[in-house]
Amino acid sequence: MSFPILQQYLARLADPAEARSPSSLWLDAAGRAHGRFFNCTMTSVFHPIRELDSGSAVACEGLARGLSAEDEGLSLWRLLENAASDDESVELDRLCRMLHAINFFRQPDCERLDLHLNVHGRLLSAVSSNHGHAFRRILDALELPVARIVLQLPPTTPQQNWLLGYVADNYRRNGFRFAVHAGSVQEGLALLERVRPDVIRCDARTARDWEGLARLLSAAAGRGTRIVFHHAEGAAALGALHAIAELAGVQPLAQGHALDLPRAALPARLEQVAA
Repeated sequence: MSFPILQQYLARLADPAEARSPSSLWLDAAGRAHGRFFNCTMTSVFHPIRELDSGSAVACEGLARGLSAEDEGLSLWRLLENAASDDESVELDRLCRMLHAINFFRQPDCERLDLHLNVHGRLLSAVSSNHGHAFRRILDALELPVARIVLQLPPTTPQQNWLLGYVADNYRRNGFRFAVHAGSVQEGLALLERVRPDVIRCDARTARDWEGLARLLSAAAGRGTRIVFHHAEGAAALGALHAIAELAGVQPLAQGHALDLPRAALPARLEQVAA
């Protein structure tokens, strides 16, 4: 591993003396980082994002899960998002991102992958300015590569367009790449023009306008933006994505249970999925 400061930090988390400290982060016997919030214990799982044609993993999305014997624990956000205040949501959001970064970059197979991290919707309005600065300071302290992290902004309403642009500019100034969600071809094209995202996420379950999505793929490729079709849950969804890619002459990225389940371990270097 090429992150010596992270290694030193992990060694402190594994120290029994540190484990008795009030820190909300610690390591288990396998070296996996856990966190605590609202008396709930959580950890990270990673859902691969793959090239549709080759099946090669290019990134993983970090997801918070309640601690269980299996990787598919309960989503902590679903348990807490209605109970937590705005300030507590910001604290949880930042804790999750730090936890995912630690659990991602501690694994040797991270070297060829990017890390995609969700930004909770409450964070957009609860943080007044300089979005991304606090997380950037954590990454800099651990000497982790900001350029390999993509922050996934939540879906927004038309009334929040100004806020989305403001937050996107903040993240870009702090060195992050970012992804946006598009609910339609028209929204995707508008976001491409307005905020110039690095990634646009589209729901594979609603990928019915093949010609329109092919236009979006082509337009995005011309601007250096990747399209990720998430929730690719079966053979029919994958077949539709292949048809869209053929129309566009551009290969998208795909993510979903038809390809992978979220796991604690990152996909191995030579592991591929025949999509």
